Amino acid sequence: MFKFLVIQTAFIGDAILASACIEELHKSHPTATIDFLVRKGNEQLFEKHPFLNKVLIWNKQQHKLQHFFKTLQSIRKEKYTHVINLHRYTSSGLFTVFSGAKETIGFDKNPLSFLFTKKIKHRISDYGDTHWVHETERNHELIAAITSLNVQLPKLYPSEQDFAKVAALKKQAYITIAPSSVWFTKQFPIAKWIAFVKTVPKHYTIYLLGGKGDHAMAALIAEYAKDNCVNLCGNLSLLESAALMKDAFMNYVNDSGPLHICSAINAPTRAIFCSTQANFGFGPLSTNSKIITYKENLDCKPCGLHGKKECPKGHFTCALGIDINELSECLTA
Repeated sequence: MFKFLVIQTAFIGDAILASACIEELHKSHPTATIDFLVRKGNEQLFEKHPFLNKVLIWNKQQHKLQHFFKTLQSIRKEKYTHVINLHRYTSSGLFTVFSGAKETIGFDKNPLSFLFTKKIKHRISDYGDTHWVHETERNHELIAAITSLNVQLPKLYPSEQDFAKVAALKKQAYITIAPSSVWFTKQFPIAKWIAFVKTVPKHYTIYLLGGKGDHAMAALIAEYAKDNCVNLCGNLSLLESAALMKDAFMNYVNDSGPLHICSAINAPTRAIFCSTQANFGFGPLSTNSKIITYKENLDCKPCGLHGKKECPKGHFTCALGIDINELSECLTA
């Protein structure tokens, strides 16, 4: 019988998009055992996941090397038949190579891919490509030979308890805003969020979502929304946030983790792309979704595959030039 380990130890959004592979592995091999290796913190996304046997956790933040060997020992004990590595860095390559699995599969951009039993070319679309490959499609190529040709959507499974936690917040029409990002150039500026919340009709409650570290920024935004804004940053788990976002009239997100939460629960989405481009493969997948970006061509955009700590040119036009009316139009239609 197959025993799979899927590895994705990058950020929240990457782990969520990797769940599409879990969906397809289960669909093609319903009796197989499927485990998932994630970085510490992301395991909460997969609590009580119906298709996962076990979630392995690698703590990168404290005693990284010690936890690396402890995690590798746990992997080897499981005697996996297949290790499928979606991560493209040396650490995950080491987990893969020394896993003891008969089949090891990963992307050619992983420095240790020459030691895998199978490597797949990792494709990023060029700027301006009319047809671009989504991350879920890239990831599926790793498992296509052992599953089907069908690319599944990512999926999260908030529990009944998660929905119960936020039920009282759903008694009126509401929208959510996840205003922050790990990277400055992926984050819609606070001044633009403030300008937007001032346009939101008063019959909508605005819920601001994020971690504890986002609370102060969200408080600045809430101050300008008067009495129809609630700062929930640090008060909800990721799955509780997902349960709230699922029934929102609209969810406003950056090119960051909350965008992919929306995709994984098919929640309405307005995804704001500042310095990055959706054709890199990380656009929204929800049925009701729209990408909002600066309309004019900028010779400096995109300035990289990932975000940066500051605008390399100093003007940040790709964010400051976005028309907030695009965010508001669905609320007043």
